[in-house]
Amino acid sequence: MMLGHGYGGLLGLLILVADIYAIIRVAQSGAEPIAKAIWIVIILLLPVLGLILWFLFGPK
Repeated sequence: MMLGHGYGGLLGLLILVADIYAIIRVAQSGAEPIAKAIWIVIILLLPVLGLILWFLFGPK
């Protein structure tokens, strides 16, 4: 079953908002600068998977 155009756009927007939130949280974390940079690159290159990985394993 395919999502309608409205749902696909909404899903993309939600992922974008979640990715921005994750990047801000990474930037504000106490992690080493290189770790922050790596997490931000992962989130940017793999928006959905990167977000899941950050949620599970990222700096707290």
